[in-house]
Amino acid sequence: MLTAPRVYFAMAEDGLFFAKLAKLNRARVPAFAIALQGTLAVVITLSGRYEQILNYVISVDVIFFALTAATVFVFRQRAKANPSLLKASPARTPGHPFTTLFFIVACAGVAFSTLYRYPHNSLIGLGIMLTGLPAYLFWRSQKTPNVEHPTPNIE
Repeated sequence: MLTAPRVYFAMAEDGLFFAKLAKLNRARVPAFAIALQGTLAVVITLSGRYEQILNYVISVDVIFFALTAATVFVFRQRAKANPSLLKASPARTPGHPFTTLFFIVACAGVAFSTLYRYPHNSLIGLGIMLTGLPAYLFWRSQKTPNVEHPTPNIE
């Protein structure tokens, strides 16, 4: 409930989701995005047991945790090509690359363990995640640039 509505808001602001979700209310809060996430949370809550829902989430979350950690390698590589990037955002990680690699391997272990122990629930979670791919491709093909808040081109 805390981060997902902001993701919907950012996607809508970039023209990759329903434009209504990019609107802020008088308190400058993305109320429609929060309402959508609340509705989805209720639907998921009523759809199964806690253990099932937890396995849906864990099997997908650890994949994205690992991908997020892997971006440290990407940022470091870009900083080698363009040292000014490092000054703007130092991205210091203690023990890198060993701690970063350990974290990625640990996330992969949790993902594979969850998939092995709870294949049905894990596959449902992965299926839910993969439904985002055609949705993203659809919205990207429909995208109209948002001139009010253009997304910076980070290379």
